[in-house]
Amino acid sequence: MSRPLRWGILRRWTPGPTGVAWLFVMPFLVIFAVFTAVPAVMAVTLTMTDIGVADLRDPLGVNFVFLDNFQAVLTAPAFLRSALNTVVYVGIGVPVTMAIGFLLALALDSGIRRARPVFRAVIYLPVIANIVAAAIVWQYAFTLNGPINSFLADLGIAGPNWLGTPTTAMIVVLLLTIWRTTGTCMVLFLAGLQAVPEEVHEAASLDGAGYWRRVFQMTLPLLRPTTLLVTVLMSVMFLNIFEEPFLLTEGGPLGSTKSVAQWVYEQFGFGNIANAMTGSIVLLLGVLIVCVVQLRVLRPKQ
Repeated sequence: MSRPLRWGILRRWTPGPTGVAWLFVMPFLVIFAVFTAVPAVMAVTLTMTDIGVADLRDPLGVNFVFLDNFQAVLTAPAFLRSALNTVVYVGIGVPVTMAIGFLLALALDSGIRRARPVFRAVIYLPVIANIVAAAIVWQYAFTLNGPINSFLADLGIAGPNWLGTPTTAMIVVLLLTIWRTTGTCMVLFLAGLQAVPEEVHEAASLDGAGYWRRVFQMTLPLLRPTTLLVTVLMSVMFLNIFEEPFLLTEGGPLGSTKSVAQWVYEQFGFGNIANAMTGSIVLLLGVLIVCVVQLRVLRPKQ
């Protein structure tokens, strides 16, 4: 009697399909709750307090200031300057990166036949390159006596102080970021181009449509889902830009290349934990707003 009873209990407690699914999802939910959800709630809570370095030993003894931190951060000149710089990064970097990545994808899809995997790997190599090593090379290349100014001197052109002037420093940071992210755009656009049926291009060719007319009137509309994905990814990357200005210029000169993410990092270093948390929440809200607008504007039409 004990053996059938034991098997009956096991059958009763055997999880069904829904229970098995929850068992597989549970590890992710635990990790997400511990490392994402709980810290996010704590960050939002701390933005409404005056917590500082001295309060870390007794975080429950802080005073609630509610929205005063948001008012202080949104009116701080340094934060506003970093926010403007971030807007410049997004406004220039995203369309330029997408345009270059799309043209390279077109070349790899229809123009380059031989050694296509080699070209694809070379273009994607900056994405996986070590950013510290790349920044050191770029920093040396754009010094006063670096290779770039030496090349310009050979042409009879006096090279500028690339990293010492606000405008040129911004250009160098943008060039490095575009160089690092173009490979991602190329791979995604290439995947989208290869998913376009060949019959579409053949039918358009029979109707007398030229190559660029097919690209603009047929290929691009069919790539709308891919374009949406690439736009959102690039916007998030450029909104959260940190390594390039930090390693190249440390946000200088005069804060002309400092991003919001770098400003938040500096506030943590200064011990202004409440301001740092508030700045990160503002950045998160900015990313969400940009993504929602892009999803509404670029979503595929039925």
